[in-house]
Amino acid sequence: MGERPQRNLALELVRATEAAAMVAARLAERGERASADVAAAQAMRLVLQTIDMDGTIVIGEGEKGEVPALFRGELVGTGRPPAVDVAVDPIEGPPVESLNRPNTLAMVALADRWSLWDPGPCQHVEVLVAEGAARDVVDLNRGPVENLQAVAAALHRDVRDMTVFVVDEPRHEDLIQALQSVGVYVRRSPGGFVLGAILAAMTGTGVDVLMGTARAPEAVLAAAAVKALGGTLQARRAPQDATERVRLEAALGPRLWETLTVDDLVRSDDVFFAATGITDGALLRGVQFHRASVVTDSIVMRGRTGTVRYIRSLHRLDKLMRFSQIDYTGEGPTPYR
Repeated sequence: MGERPQRNLALELVRATEAAAMVAARLAERGERASADVAAAQAMRLVLQTIDMDGTIVIGEGEKGEVPALFRGELVGTGRPPAVDVAVDPIEGPPVESLNRPNTLAMVALADRWSLWDPGPCQHVEVLVAEGAARDVVDLNRGPVENLQAVAAALHRDVRDMTVFVVDEPRHEDLIQALQSVGVYVRRSPGGFVLGAILAAMTGTGVDVLMGTARAPEAVLAAAAVKALGGTLQARRAPQDATERVRLEAALGPRLWETLTVDDLVRSDDVFFAATGITDGALLRGVQFHRASVVTDSIVMRGRTGTVRYIRSLHRLDKLMRFSQIDYTGEGPTPYR
């Protein structure tokens, strides 16, 4: 006899990503992007505290004392089982920039306690993501073109028909030129690293591979989504200056250059991921404001079952604001200002 259905925590986490997205989008609409990060984090935290879980923030907004909410080590949830690691990003990227570009998400991921990778002093990682069919052929010890050729062969595609998602940053210019030299279409995006990872891990999105260097916290969130989707991911620490390199060498020695797989970054199959679009993007629409309501588009995933759901929610402000501690209207004082 099979198991009884269990809680899909992603369906509860999506309330937290919706809250963060609505607050961030409302402040962006009012031209208050600089204050959106703290406001979105406070909104996300308020909802996370209502979920029956014994959660510890592993990937958060910063260290205790540096940020008011969702700091590393903070406890979230009601304290009841299950015991879980939690990774959060209320606004992907610096809000002044990310709220003015497409593909910006509010995200939460969680998995069993002690199963999410702790980057420690590592700030940046090189990452490659592709569909699960390429799991046995990618190797970050090889160059990007050689890896792309291997992925193309695993997917039974001509390399010139492949599309690679790369975040459009100066540090990726050499990578982009190398890929374009073999006739590959490079989809340059001003942001949205985690979105790119999701698109590369899913079939039929028009993106075959994600390549590039990202912030370490983004890599953990990406790994949670990729694992839930059954994709493949490899990562390697990539210090961006001498200070970061010296710090990592002192902490890790020769392990600094080890290759990490999706199973190293997420060591549990029961992983949950939820994301809500803040701005319009390739996967989700951004928050849409109407006269008396707000509409959000979200995606939720559970690794154990492989289920992916798209959720479109209509939030009626006349009802919601009768009891909500979060100001979704932007018309009055809020606990995070």
